[in-house]
Amino acid sequence: MMADRTFSSPIGPRDFLDGQILIAMPSMRDERFSRSLVYLCAHSAEGAMGIVVNQPATHIDFGDLLVQLDVLPAAERILLPPRAGTVKVLRGGPVETGRGFVLHSSDYFIENSTLPIDDGICLTASLDILKAIAGGRGPESAVLALGYAGWAPGQLETEIQANGWLHCPADAELVFGDVVEAKYDLALRKLGVHPGMLSNEAGHA
Repeated sequence: MMADRTFSSPIGPRDFLDGQILIAMPSMRDERFSRSLVYLCAHSAEGAMGIVVNQPATHIDFGDLLVQLDVLPAAERILLPPRAGTVKVLRGGPVETGRGFVLHSSDYFIENSTLPIDDGICLTASLDILKAIAGGRGPESAVLALGYAGWAPGQLETEIQANGWLHCPADAELVFGDVVEAKYDLALRKLGVHPGMLSNEAGHA
């Protein structure tokens, strides 16, 4: 088995990965991240924070969630604009799972609330963006994640060096793509890696 370093070089102390996609290797020991893609929103010497973008939140509909959060009355649920109906609800990670984070295109921005990340992708965690989406004034592309993934200082670097993750540049298809279940294989192919080339022994050749 070929070691994964062929595909992804180790990162140095100043090579932070904001705006990159982490791809869980088969050797990932944490089952919560099995076959997961994590969009890194922040990465520094102080740690890292990201959103899992390929794990749907089962049995949770975006429109129903807006009603539960009192963003709109239940009677107006059927009046949502078409774009709002396409917003996917994801399991964003194991931290603060009751909190919502919206990854979205950069055509929408709230002063002091929106964090620009990279390549036209932003993060907003206020109810205002949900109200804007419900009113047809929101971003062109968006996903709502419940919870996030977090790493302590140096933890992510250690996991990458232990062959827990590959990483690749993010793009709109990987973050906002409609077929959530297909994103993992798509990310590998963007690195030129066929999913069948990886095994549970990856990195131990």
